[in-house]
Amino acid sequence: MAVMRFEQALIAVQDADRYASLTGAIQKAFAEEEVETFLRSVKRARLLIRNFEGILAAGLLGRESASKYGALVDSDKGLIREFYLRAVEKVARPLREKYLKVYAYYA
Repeated sequence: MAVMRFEQALIAVQDADRYASLTGAIQKAFAEEEVETFLRSVKRARLLIRNFEGILAAGLLGRESASKYGALVDSDKGLIREFYLRAVEKVARPLREKYLKVYAYYA
């Protein structure tokens, strides 16, 4: 039996400026020198790391990020969420273990 490989469909970004701003904020938060500070702020806010909308609402990715995200079309929102969740999973294992409660799937 042949194994089928998953290929994600390419979706064009509709609002490139807002998309770039949000991906930049995510990249900054997950930069090696900033990620522990970001995780600490998520913990203090009593949020789970995968609660992207909650993190936006708390202003943890910048004051304007929630309104920029809210102005995006659904396809761009999906791309941003996916970009964020990939960044979440790329965090080094020692930090993920240190902030295990933040990384839990439930509170």
